[in-house]
Amino acid sequence: MANQKNPEIAQKVLAWFDQCGRKTLPWQQDINPYRVWVSETMLQQTQVPTVIPYFNRFMEAYPAVAALAHAPLDDVLHLWTGLGYYARARNLHKCAKQVVEQHDGIFPNTVEGLSALPGIGRSTAGAIASISMKVRAPILDGNVKRVLARVFLVDEWPGKPSAQKKLWGYAESCTPFDRIAHYTQAIMDLGAMVCTRTKPLCASCPLNGNCQAYQQGVQADYPIKKVKKTLPTKLVYCLVLKDENDNLLLEQRDSKGIWGGLWSLPEFEVVDEGFESAVSREYGVEVLEREALEAFRHTFSHYHLQITPILMKVQPRMQVREESSRIWFDGSQKVGLPQPIKKLIDRFKR
Repeated sequence: MANQKNPEIAQKVLAWFDQCGRKTLPWQQDINPYRVWVSETMLQQTQVPTVIPYFNRFMEAYPAVAALAHAPLDDVLHLWTGLGYYARARNLHKCAKQVVEQHDGIFPNTVEGLSALPGIGRSTAGAIASISMKVRAPILDGNVKRVLARVFLVDEWPGKPSAQKKLWGYAESCTPFDRIAHYTQAIMDLGAMVCTRTKPLCASCPLNGNCQAYQQGVQADYPIKKVKKTLPTKLVYCLVLKDENDNLLLEQRDSKGIWGGLWSLPEFEVVDEGFESAVSREYGVEVLEREALEAFRHTFSHYHLQITPILMKVQPRMQVREESSRIWFDGSQKVGLPQPIKKLIDRFKR
């Protein structure tokens, strides 16, 4: 069995947690593997205040893994709209199906078994196992990486494999053998509430006596930042095809890639002389009016997307088949929408 080489870290973190840690978050009530899994997935790349209402709505709609497994993916994506990183929602749905079909609705009770499920990485598996099953398992989410990188002065960008190896080693060495669920929550809370990315509250940190970055006065320089690259810009035209009833034409995107499986406005990369004819042929409409609207930008991790909406008032010439990947959206259908597209649609559905 692994040894806890840094017991003082856990002792101080747990003492701080008893006084200052968060204990009333929605996912800290009625704890079970399903609720921990959903919350940990939502909290990836997303702050707690944003997650709370989404988590509550999700639990109301899908109180158990079987309910999620049997739900239509469109309904799941609809509830996820606004949280971003939609692959998380698709993996939740896929994973729920696998847990029900291959594990009789019971989550595996080991980190290895949990990590074999779709969308569950080592850190999320550790959180599920430690919080809901009391299994001793280290975690290494973004908050914990920041704490450990400062305490142990890790001189590499945490995304590098060599830095990951060091950080997992430190995470393992600090993880206690008792109060494991409390420690897991505590070390995440410490990063979220005290050892923050900017302006960390070092004076009130229980680890300031252990923190090498604080001792050297260089905490602002850690974790080491990734060298930023100039992001390319992709130009695209979004068609706001509006019929006489103010319905908008949406089409479902391919399951892979950006906004995979979500419903969005039709896109064109080029607007030229034959543009209106191409739209008429492709979407079975007669274009009555056309107006280019103000462009806006949405930034992904790897590029900027410059979106120019083109409002086109149209007269449909044919019915959209119900089973097709296109619908006339009246605002009532439960579909998953990318957040920037939802904001654009909302302008025309008021």
